Amino acid sequence: MMTACSELVAYCNNLLDSAAFQDYCPNGLQVEGRRDVNRVVSGVTASQALIDAAAEAGADLLLVHHGYFWRGEAAPITGLKQRRIRALLEHGINLVAYHLPLDVHAKFGNNVQLAELMGWRITGGLEPANPRSVGLQGELVDELSGAELAEQIGSRLNREPMFIAGHDRPIKRVAWCTGAAQGYIEKAVALGVDAFVTGEVSEPTIHIARECEINFYAAGHHATERYGVKALGEHLAEHFGLEHQFIDIDNPV
Repeated sequence: MMTACSELVAYCNNLLDSAAFQDYCPNGLQVEGRRDVNRVVSGVTASQALIDAAAEAGADLLLVHHGYFWRGEAAPITGLKQRRIRALLEHGINLVAYHLPLDVHAKFGNNVQLAELMGWRITGGLEPANPRSVGLQGELVDELSGAELAEQIGSRLNREPMFIAGHDRPIKRVAWCTGAAQGYIEKAVALGVDAFVTGEVSEPTIHIARECEINFYAAGHHATERYGVKALGEHLAEHFGLEHQFIDIDNPV
């Protein structure tokens, strides 16, 4: 069953309310390919490896969380950028990307999907006064030790997290924000939660965790952001009657 790419993108823009976000990149259609879409491939980042895999899979549309044309990057389409875009155009693949709208969405967002995977009960936003809070806060079903939570995260994400122990109390309340949100740790501290989970880590984060007595987990930028784009791709396939395949290009970061 074929769907016009313009119809699919308009549906996504409305579903994710993408126009409401001041983002670091354009959301929606970034590179135009063939007019009609039957097969969608989704993945985290529009790397050359993912483009090649999508082309091999016969994709008409590549749906990603990390696309192109980031704020502050060089404008000329040369080198790596030229090779990626050329490959998309040669194969007629539409590139569609959603960044912050896919982090925040209440059903398909990365943070909601991570909570669902982990079995965490959502109680509010990491920024309680912000209706579009990127991160979330919630509770574990059962209290866990710091080491037990690290083991659970590693098991569910298939990637061992970096665990920094800020205290030895049982963990019940957690806050989280997928990707590179280590700078939000002080927002988690202000909420009084027992632990903060994100994707990446920076040098100052360790000191904050120890001195503010909060357990910190860097569970992987890629690993924590696999689930939103996959869920959105599955939804589009069901809604429009399309074929969908999620392709995971491993990234240890």
